[in-house]
Amino acid sequence: MALDPKARGLLDMVQRVGVPRFHELDVPQARRASEKLLFAFRPDAPPVASVTEVPIGRRDGSVLMARLYRPLQAKSGQVLPLLVFYHGGGWCVGDVPSYDVVCRELANGAGCAVLSVEYRLAPEHPFPAAFDDALLAPDWAIEQADLLEIDPDRVALGGDSAGGNLLLGAALAWRDRAGVPPLRYLAAIYPCTEIHSSRPSRETYADGYFLDRATLQWFFERYLPNGESEDWRASPMRASSLAGLPPMTLVTAGCDPLTDDCLAFAERAQAEGVTVRHHAYDGMVHGFFTLGGYFPQANVAVAQVAADLAEALSLT
Repeated sequence: MALDPKARGLLDMVQRVGVPRFHELDVPQARRASEKLLFAFRPDAPPVASVTEVPIGRRDGSVLMARLYRPLQAKSGQVLPLLVFYHGGGWCVGDVPSYDVVCRELANGAGCAVLSVEYRLAPEHPFPAAFDDALLAPDWAIEQADLLEIDPDRVALGGDSAGGNLLLGAALAWRDRAGVPPLRYLAAIYPCTEIHSSRPSRETYADGYFLDRATLQWFFERYLPNGESEDWRASPMRASSLAGLPPMTLVTAGCDPLTDDCLAFAERAQAEGVTVRHHAYDGMVHGFFTLGGYFPQANVAVAQVAADLAEALSLT
C-alpha cells in the first residue's frame, strides 16, 4: 500500500532532521521524544466541562493516577457513560498529559466521561504491572460510580497501540469475572494483539514507516524481560477464546506493521461471535490517530470512534 503524501512528508521530515529512532535512545530520552512529537502535532485542545485528577488506590498502598474528563455538554450532576482510556507508547513511553487533547475530543464527541489512566510503565514496572492497572481502573470506577457520576452499566474501554493491547487483555479478564456489570463496548486503535507474529505487514512495514522492527523489539524487551510473550495478557490473540467480548470498533493504519495482526484478531473475534466495526485508514502510519494537528485523517478517525461510542453507550 502506498503511503499517504502527508505521511510521506512526515517521514521525510523526520529523516531530514536526523531524529533518532526510539531504539537508539535510552528510556528518558525516548519518553521526551514521544512527548515532543505528540505535543507538536496534536490539534488545539477543545474545552470540556471539567477535568479532575483522580487518585486510585492499589492494594499495596500505592496510587494509580487518572484524569477524568466530563464533556462540554454535560450538566452538573448528570450521570454519564464512561470510557476508560489507555494511552499508547509501547508500554514504556507516553502519558496522560500527552493524550489530553484526544481524550477531550472523545469526551465531547461521544458525550461521555473519559477516565485516562496513568498506568505504570516499563522497564521500571515490567509486565504485568500495566495490565494490572488497566484492570483496576474500570473496577474502581464502577465501585465509585456515584462519586464519579457515571453509569456502571455503560462503561467502555478504549486505547491505541499498547493501550489497545491493554484494553483487550483487560476486557478478556473482565469477561471471565463474576458479579460485575458487563462492559458495553471496546474502541481499539491499531492495538498490539500479539507480541510475536510472522504476518506479512510485520515485514512489509518493518523499516521506514515510523514504527519499525527494531523499535518494536526495544519495547518488547523492556515490557517483557522474562519472556512472557505467549501469556494472553500480553498477547490477547493467544487467549483460548475471544467469545463473549463486547462489540468493538477497530481502527487500522494501512502502512503499519501491526495491521495484519489487527485484521487477524478481528477475523477471529467475528468468527467467535463478536461484533467488530472496522475503520481502515489507507496510507496512514502507526500513531496517526493522535496527530490531528498534522493529519486530517486523524480528526476523521477520532470523530468516527466518538460516533461509534456515542451510539454504543446510548441509553436506547
